[in-house]
Amino acid sequence: MTAAALPPPFTAAVTTAAVLGCLAYLAAAARLRARGDAWPYGRDAVFCSGGAVLVAGFAGPWGAAPPFTAHMLTHLCVGMAAPLLLVLGRPLTLTLRTAPVPLRRRLVALTRSRWAALPVLPPVAALLDFGGLWLLYRTPLMSASHHSPWLDAAVHLHILIAGALFSFGLLALDPVRHRPGPGLRAAVLLAAGAAHAVLAKTLYATGPPGTSFGAADLRLASQVMYYGGDAVELALAVVVACQWYRAEGRVLRRARRGMRAPAAATRW
Repeated sequence: MTAAALPPPFTAAVTTAAVLGCLAYLAAAARLRARGDAWPYGRDAVFCSGGAVLVAGFAGPWGAAPPFTAHMLTHLCVGMAAPLLLVLGRPLTLTLRTAPVPLRRRLVALTRSRWAALPVLPPVAALLDFGGLWLLYRTPLMSASHHSPWLDAAVHLHILIAGALFSFGLLALDPVRHRPGPGLRAAVLLAAGAAHAVLAKTLYATGPPGTSFGAADLRLASQVMYYGGDAVELALAVVVACQWYRAEGRVLRRARRGMRAPAAATRW
């Protein structure tokens, strides 16, 4: 079974948006540094890498890869790797630091609104992301999308947006109305990783309903999903663990300062 190619206007629009987004990011970072503010060059690199992975995912340069394996490589790029890299670049923080004051006020109001905070709440974002994958691969939706290029485009767009919301909410690097604690984010990541792994294992045995991929293709694609997903989820776990470590360090330092202050007052 072969997939319908994504509509060329859709692919061109995504590619153009990715290129323009990277150029705008680099220009904003340059303005920030020109006025004397610090902005690590590493963030430029990871954000532009995310844009490149996104374009590669939609372009699908997978050569002679079997159809379901090629689809899974696209899923890995578009729904997991690219969102992680883009979020690590902290584009919202950069925008808030460089945008004109009226736009900055609107963005601050947006980040503080309830409806904007809901989809990036880690449990909600995980449901949108990994729940959507279960819906795609364990219902006839994938079979239907393979016969409709624009439905396939909508599926890919959902995978991208859901993956971005999950990475954004889980890492909590940019300012939001309510930033969940690292314990909740770690628990959600663990549960989401388990759901992703179980789904990959089911695909190893049985393809999506209504499809007729070969057994070798199913096995290879499920391995790409399983091990590739593990790699991205490990990267997410490292970032959350580092945040947790720094947060506990700040708490410990404050406690030590609190203990020293009464001691100093007693000596006087």
